[in-house]
Amino acid sequence: MAVIGAGTWGTTVAALAAGNTATTLWTRRPELASEINLQHRNSGYLPGYALPDALRATPEIEEAVSAADVVVMAVPSHGFRAVLRDAAPFVRPWVPVVSLSKGLEQSSLKRMSEIVNEELPGHPVAVLTGPNLAHEILSGQPAASVIGVSDQVIGHELQRIFATMRLRVYTNPDMVGCEVAGVVKNVIAIASGMAEGMGFGDNTRATLITRGLAEMTRLGVALGGHPMTFAGLAGMGDLIATCSSLQSRNNSVGLELGRGRAIGDILADMKMVAEGVQSSPSVVELAARHGVEMPICEQVTAVCHAGKTAAEGLRTLMSRESKSELAGWEH
Repeated sequence: MAVIGAGTWGTTVAALAAGNTATTLWTRRPELASEINLQHRNSGYLPGYALPDALRATPEIEEAVSAADVVVMAVPSHGFRAVLRDAAPFVRPWVPVVSLSKGLEQSSLKRMSEIVNEELPGHPVAVLTGPNLAHEILSGQPAASVIGVSDQVIGHELQRIFATMRLRVYTNPDMVGCEVAGVVKNVIAIASGMAEGMGFGDNTRATLITRGLAEMTRLGVALGGHPMTFAGLAGMGDLIATCSSLQSRNNSVGLELGRGRAIGDILADMKMVAEGVQSSPSVVELAARHGVEMPICEQVTAVCHAGKTAAEGLRTLMSRESKSELAGWEH
């Protein structure tokens, strides 16, 4: 198996898989590949964690993918297509491609599975998602993931590759729902962080999580997802984890916004990508195309991209016209 991208989550997934199958991790940086191969660590992203001796790394994308039976894309959404295009000439026919990215392509509003279908037509596509904070997974804390995949034979093999004694892996044929949930939860997590940064407590967080779940579900169903996916690991599970943990980059961005810091200053201090910042305008645009109302996502976008303060965004949300909790779902 090849994992493309040696950030926090890519390295974690590669470490999990290395216990079940021969795994190669691709990184752009030769010095990081050397550190993983010789010292069995990734000090820049996962300081203090030992990686399996069996995990190999390389800065050569051809070397990583040419013999792989599965290619896992652990690249942020803004670079996903370009890196996949670089890898494509070396990927053998019919090899499944698994996306770990929880974002949309800004120029096209396409999900990562749609990009795979364009760049590697004919290859099976899957999505690995769920409430999976890397540090807890590497520490061996009990958790669960879900693989969104239409082909159950491939899904069962991917279960075998990614599962450990401390990580249960489920399958779900609703890949659209799994992807939409992964994208939207990052945006809602920014809102949750903003509320905490402004000093609000658990009632506010619960409200944002619940109404954020409603927004996520409306958009996912409009795009063809199954409603129950959003009550599962990809939806509610990942939403709770991302909105509640300071390990979440998106929640941390929101926390700083709620304290009054400017978005440019926050991002300048971050080593890793907070997908929700980049995805929020795309989510709002995609929702508008499908006539879906997403007021929380709209206000996150306004704070991150239009100069609105977190307090102003909250006031806008709280002053909206009162309506039924089931608005949009009544028959």
